[in-house]
Amino acid sequence: MSDDIEDKPQPLLEHLLELRNRLMWALGAFFVAFLLCFAFAKPLFNILVEPFTWAVDWAGMSDRKIELIYTAPQEFFFTQIKIGMFGGLLLAFPMIAAQVYKFVAPGLYKNERSAFLPFLVASPMLFMLGGALVYFFFTPMVMWFFLSMEQTGGGGEASIMLLPKVSEYLGLIMTLIFAFGLVFQLPVVTTLLARAGLATSEGLASKRKYAIVGAFIAAAVLTPPDPVSQIGLALPTIILYEIAIYCARLVERQRAAAKAERDAEDTEPSAAFDPEKDA
Repeated sequence: MSDDIEDKPQPLLEHLLELRNRLMWALGAFFVAFLLCFAFAKPLFNILVEPFTWAVDWAGMSDRKIELIYTAPQEFFFTQIKIGMFGGLLLAFPMIAAQVYKFVAPGLYKNERSAFLPFLVASPMLFMLGGALVYFFFTPMVMWFFLSMEQTGGGGEASIMLLPKVSEYLGLIMTLIFAFGLVFQLPVVTTLLARAGLATSEGLASKRKYAIVGAFIAAAVLTPPDPVSQIGLALPTIILYEIAIYCARLVERQRAAAKAERDAEDTEPSAAFDPEKDA
């Protein structure tokens, strides 16, 4: 049978050894990627500061010097470690995903493997799309919003300027990237649930109003307390929810077409056999 599991059943010890080997490969890839990103932590941080530079230009402060500070001796060192871990996880993700797939693939049918593989490609692409949206649009918008609160001083007013800490700025942009990256996985998760029969397009559509409320609640929790980033995350989430409903409908149509094809194949032999004609 083409859909049978090819691998023979393995004892528990062999499964644990296989799991250990896959974990070692995944951790090794992450460690190498971490060292590489940590070695270039300062250039990578300067790349992450670019959205702040764009926000300064948007605020009409193009002649302003871009300054970030750290107030503890070890703060920037730990910030570089975070950059190394963040970049290392992104670089090592293909290897980590490949090891996860190799571990679970022997327990999947061939049709399940062919259905699972596209999601391994779509998931990182959607995450990068969400991260790009954060980097090129939402982070500059958020920083522009915060810059608009500055006070020039004079006339009895104090001078108030935005001087972000390196750790807090990195935490802000990492939070936004992870939040948007996870939200952009919604079509992938929904399609998998639909394939597994755990979700339907009608069920998702009937819960649309709850999803809209949940999107704004999640945006309030995952983003900084400013309306720009909260609305900026909630609106794409709602759009992605509609895309998820459409993906679920596609899965249902494919399942219905496959079922109709199987039914047609099952009825063909009985239709072709005519006892009177054969007699």
